[in-house]
Amino acid sequence: MNGGDDRAATKYLSVPQAASYLGTTERFMRRLVAERRIVFYKVGRHVRFSLSDLEEFAQAGRVEPVSITWRGGQVSA
Repeated sequence: MNGGDDRAATKYLSVPQAASYLGTTERFMRRLVAERRIVFYKVGRHVRFSLSDLEEFAQAGRVEPVSITWRGGQVSA
């Protein structure tokens, strides 16, 4: 049994690292934290993000493609 080893293996990223991981700016990451729109961890006064939480955040914004067909010059989804 691993009994909590998952937590020890969790990788935490700083704000600049998380911004780079998601391909966005540090300012946007800090706004997400201020608005409580993303899961984060406080380590003293430092803000950290787990990789799994960043992946979950990214997947929550996933948009499935729509199949579009044209009928008589009109789009019908």
